[in-house]
Amino acid sequence: MQIGPYRLKNQLIVAPMAGVTDQPFRNLCLRYGAALAVSEMLSSNPDVWDTDKSRLRMTHAGEDGIRSVQIAGADPELMANAAVVNVQQGAQIIDINMGCPAKKVNKKLAGSALLQDPAQVEAILRAVVAAVDVPVTLKIRTGWAPEHRNGVHIAQIAEDCGIASLAVHGRTRQCMYKGDAEYDTIKAIKKQISIPVVANGDILTPEKARFVLDYTGVDALMIGRGAQGRPWIFREIQHYLDTGNKLAPVEMDEKRQVMLEHLKLLYNLYGDYKGIRFARKHVGWYLDQESQRAFRSEFNRLETVEEQCSMVERYFDEFVAY
Repeated sequence: MQIGPYRLKNQLIVAPMAGVTDQPFRNLCLRYGAALAVSEMLSSNPDVWDTDKSRLRMTHAGEDGIRSVQIAGADPELMANAAVVNVQQGAQIIDINMGCPAKKVNKKLAGSALLQDPAQVEAILRAVVAAVDVPVTLKIRTGWAPEHRNGVHIAQIAEDCGIASLAVHGRTRQCMYKGDAEYDTIKAIKKQISIPVVANGDILTPEKARFVLDYTGVDALMIGRGAQGRPWIFREIQHYLDTGNKLAPVEMDEKRQVMLEHLKLLYNLYGDYKGIRFARKHVGWYLDQESQRAFRSEFNRLETVEEQCSMVERYFDEFVAY
């Protein structure tokens, strides 16, 4: 798959997820085989750029792979300016968020709320594409409600405006993350436009990845929640796409190493206080399949880096001994 001058090594992309796809998470996913990892959403409002959260999202020191930065907003001028600033900071691709269903985003008429206003969609896309010399990509949903799936129309606007590739989550804004993703709209979009199309939504297994590629005919897959606590899902999917066979489950020693490395990266990025709190949700995801509720409950009460790392080590020592 080609995005402007960048040729991706495979068809697997990490979805942008606020509060999740920070630099440590992106780099882990890239190491495990993702071809591209899109950053967390960054507001186009410059008034919030001086916050610690925004500064961390705008820095690219130590970044692996192609630097794709997602911006969100409803004002074409502010969006264009945000694109320019982020390119100056090192972004190699600008991604526009028109898919987030969160109320705090939608109440500002940004994210997936924009799907109700195709004229505003066009104004934003044209402004951003004209403002920067790097590829501009777009992420949308299939529409704003099941009875108003206008994804094909929005996709045509995107292609006309010079968008380099389009990612589509297989739910409407109204659906949030409930129910099953549908792929018929994504299939119709792929047939209608010539720019690369990326399918997103409920791609949790290698088998589902194969199905979605075959059913929709898309150029690539975008994986979000399926990678939480499972950065190795990209290796598993790629192996299945290449061979038709499933890899053996990840070894416990490898899981231990990845979890401890992830924790240390979080502490280094956010500092001890915030890093400890971010670590809690990531450890919960890593251990969710084991349903270790007692462990997670105790882990979430720990207040020092040493205690967290020691408890993870102890968990794996006891698991192996058992």
